[in-house]
Amino acid sequence: MSMVAPTSFMNLSASLSSLRLGSCSLQRNFLEIVHLPTRLLSLDLSDNDFILDTTSLNKFVENLSNLREIDLSYVNMSSVPLNSLMNLSSSLSFLKLRNCGLQVKFLENIHSSKLLSLDLSRNYDLTLDTIAFNKLVKNLPNLREVDLSFVNMSLVAPSSLMNLSSSLSSLALWNCKLQGEFPGNILQRPYLQELDLWGNEDLTGSLPKSNWSSSLQVLYLSYTKIPIYVEPYFINNLSSLKILGLTSCNFIDSKNLALFGKLTQLNSLDLSYNNFSGQIPSSFENLKYLTSLYLSSNHFSGQIPSSLAQLKQLYYLDLSNNNLSGPIPSKLGSLPSLTSLDLSGNLLNASIPSSLFSLPNLRSLSLQNNQLLSPIGKFRSNSLYYIDLSYNKLHGPIPNSIFHLLKLRVLVLSSNDKLTGEISPSICKLQSLEILDLSNNSLTGFIPQCLRNFSNSLSVLHLGMNKFWGNIPSTFSKGNGLRYLNLNGNKLQGGIPLSTINCTNLEILDLGNNEIDDMFPHFLATLTELQILVLHFNKLRGSIKNSFTSNCSFPKLRVCDLSNNNLSGPLPTNYFDNFEGMIKIDQNMKYMGAKNFSYDYSVALTLKGLEIKLVRIQTIFTTIDLSSNKFTGDIPWSIGKLKSLKQLNLSHNCLSGNIQPSLRNLTNLESLDLSSNLLSGRIPTQLVDLTFLQVFRVSYNQLEGRIPKGKQFNTFDNSSYEGNMGLCGFPLQKQCNDGERQQPAPVEEDSKSENGFGWKVVLIGYAYGLVFGLTMGYLMFKTREPMWFVRIVWILIDSKGKKA
Repeated sequence: MSMVAPTSFMNLSASLSSLRLGSCSLQRNFLEIVHLPTRLLSLDLSDNDFILDTTSLNKFVENLSNLREIDLSYVNMSSVPLNSLMNLSSSLSFLKLRNCGLQVKFLENIHSSKLLSLDLSRNYDLTLDTIAFNKLVKNLPNLREVDLSFVNMSLVAPSSLMNLSSSLSSLALWNCKLQGEFPGNILQRPYLQELDLWGNEDLTGSLPKSNWSSSLQVLYLSYTKIPIYVEPYFINNLSSLKILGLTSCNFIDSKNLALFGKLTQLNSLDLSYNNFSGQIPSSFENLKYLTSLYLSSNHFSGQIPSSLAQLKQLYYLDLSNNNLSGPIPSKLGSLPSLTSLDLSGNLLNASIPSSLFSLPNLRSLSLQNNQLLSPIGKFRSNSLYYIDLSYNKLHGPIPNSIFHLLKLRVLVLSSNDKLTGEISPSICKLQSLEILDLSNNSLTGFIPQCLRNFSNSLSVLHLGMNKFWGNIPSTFSKGNGLRYLNLNGNKLQGGIPLSTINCTNLEILDLGNNEIDDMFPHFLATLTELQILVLHFNKLRGSIKNSFTSNCSFPKLRVCDLSNNNLSGPLPTNYFDNFEGMIKIDQNMKYMGAKNFSYDYSVALTLKGLEIKLVRIQTIFTTIDLSSNKFTGDIPWSIGKLKSLKQLNLSHNCLSGNIQPSLRNLTNLESLDLSSNLLSGRIPTQLVDLTFLQVFRVSYNQLEGRIPKGKQFNTFDNSSYEGNMGLCGFPLQKQCNDGERQQPAPVEEDSKSENGFGWKVVLIGYAYGLVFGLTMGYLMFKTREPMWFVRIVWILIDSKGKKA
């Protein structure tokens, strides 16, 4: 309704009693122009874009003396005193101000004997203490419905809740940080219908054994420490209950779970995240009105009771993350209303019953992390939007029937290993698809070209660890929504398409372990959202020196793995200058994943010398791996600016010069590998300051002098230093002489001298170097000795020259 002019509401009927304009994108001028009918009883302006202040509010409602109900939830009211709202109407009975930016000062001077319902939930800056809460309750003596969920009540004594009206019918205190003993007697209030204490993890107390409200229909004690005894008296007090939430509770005795089968009026039962064991009670078949059953994350074992198929009104069934075994009962396919089935994380085997693929209303099917066998059956349920069959033992081709599920948004068939055949181009009919993961299988053939642009909603494309060949799809359309592209571990050839720059939302690009033969793709530097770039084990060649004049090259990059290619030239100083994602230290640890669904991104990297698949990627993880290439020149001073870096691997290149003392600034560094280069001089003593360093390798270089002592350097063994004939001191057996003790450490250079040359030194050493170089070249030609022999000769001659 954002296109509707406010003047359209100028001629509303004078007899209009109710007006609902929630989520209509109304702007502030709506309040300044519209005059509402004086007989209006109910007004809903929730979830609109305007900001209310005292002036606009008073003008807006100056004639609404008959107003009984008002909903301004999700409207910014941070500058409006709450007592101004109470002046709207002396007859106001229902006030809903969810997530309005309210603070405690707005609760002062509120008086209303007629207010029956108050919703202040999700005002995250609102904090109450015992005095403020008691004052609120005293001034609103007839409240029957109270919702303070997500209001900070850590300073409120739970006993103060007993001051609420004796006519209380609904009390919602979800995630209020209440602590101490909950007054269980509230459950004996005669009109109480709903009590929600979900998420108050420090709330204890005890529940009365009798005289609970006979009207009680909703009870949530999830994530509290209130002790629960599954005894007949507890069950008898819940005879009228419709909804029971006991997730992650403090169960004292759980041997009588079958007693829950007596709650025959239940619509929803949640017993997930507890320590229940044994078989799922067969008495649950008595819960004929059950629409939701959640038993996930327990220790249930045995087979899934086929009697659950008698719950014909069931919409949601979640038995995930238990120890259930055996086949999936085919009778579950007879549940006509079932919309979500989650049996993931069990030990289920045998084939998937074909009846599950024909459930008429099924929208979500999660069977991952089991031991299911056989080919994937034919899908006949056109309502499916979520399918996850990953981490099983399924085999055969992907059935074409999947490609006719036009509502499908998530398709995950990864890690079945034996899924074979080619991907049909029909997959591109799934234009609503957001996540496609077919990784870790044995799929072959070309990647369909249509995958490059068939859907702007596709955010995850993971086809890694298969047997695809040919080129990467060549044209990514503008405006595509790709955030994660992983083609790692195939046999892809050719180059990286220039059209990849159209993937402006791309956060992860993993093309490693292929046969890509191309120059380094400098154009990727323009992807401003790119955080992880993995191109290792390909045939990339040429220099990666920044060819752009922009200061925004790879601004968010945190993981850069270009190892095991044929890249050459100097290290990319300008890129290091622009790696803002590694320069800034981010303390906000999150995991990278899809926005709309529970799907974690993953990549395979070499960390501290080990090949590791990161199944979940922390946003604070940073690494650079340029090892096993042909890079030359000095280690840049600017690399010391990357203060959040945790791993740096420049090994197996042709780098020369000194180890850069600026590396001391990498205070978060855990692994530093500079081995198998041509580095000379001494190990900077400043590196002792790297107190998180767990791996340090400088082996097979031309280093000399005393190895630094102290802190982490006392933990490294001989292998860190081998192949450097000039090094001495702990942990090597070679002792240092007095002259070596007095040699100065390398001087830290600044960025201005990074690319300069000491021309006097070069000219003085030129003649000697030329003669020696010709001699060594002739020696290699005549003797065919390997490079390691020549390197030893170089070191011996060099050391003799220094002694002379």
